[in-house]
Amino acid sequence: MTRPAWRPMTADDVAAAHALSQTVHPGYPEARAVFAERHQLYPQGCFALVREGRLCGYALSHPFPADSAPALDTLIGALPREAGNYYIHDVAMLQEARGHGAASAIVERLKTHARAGGFACVSLIAVNDSAAFWTRHEFAARAVPALAGKLASYGAHAVYMRCALRAATRAHGSEP
Repeated sequence: MTRPAWRPMTADDVAAAHALSQTVHPGYPEARAVFAERHQLYPQGCFALVREGRLCGYALSHPFPADSAPALDTLIGALPREAGNYYIHDVAMLQEARGHGAASAIVERLKTHARAGGFACVSLIAVNDSAAFWTRHEFAARAVPALAGKLASYGAHAVYMRCALRAATRAHGSEP
């Protein structure tokens, strides 16, 4: 059996990614329209993990203001003009795709994309006890009282996390 590989998500992958989300994240349901909108608004931040021609994971990401996050199962309408922050909406993989380094590979790919785009940081909401994974990738929990209501929609153990991107910070004239 071949190793899974990441590729840019196409519009044809959206339905399969949505179906996969219902298997991997049954406690965090989102409408197919949310997946379609994220892909339509920022296709360069959407990836499909494929093994032997079958989707076995996906990643959705896009610019979004720092210290903020879309509520679960919410359309955002448009991307912000000046976000300064790159938001990882979701990284999900079937159990069979895990253990091959694919999750770490897509996190690094998304961080590289964010650096190249001049974003100062990357943020996300960690669910399913995934905070330790994100910590290994330089993300740190960040208390943002204004996010309490949105975090609640993701469950009691959801954690807002952020990773500062050193190269982007230096590019904007700040100290590393």
